[in-house]
Amino acid sequence: MSKKFIPYANEADVLHIGGLTVENRLDRVTLSGDIDLTQDQAGLEHARELYKLLGDVLVKLEAQSLPTKLPPPKVKKVANPFE
Repeated sequence: MSKKFIPYANEADVLHIGGLTVENRLDRVTLSGDIDLTQDQAGLEHARELYKLLGDVLVKLEAQSLPTKLPPPKVKKVANPFE
């Protein structure tokens, strides 16, 4: 991970690990895509990056009082500017 990714810190950071995209949010970290942890140096590096990311997520989550489950995000409908 080249730049510092702080889980739950903002709505802007995006991290790429192999074929995974990790998106930062204030209330969630979203992982999408796929990754192969191959038995080579590249696989080892990807595994280390994932290990570091998930460790940072755990530290942040364990340091606070958490609700049982988050409510679904509010969805706001806006007018289509092209109509």
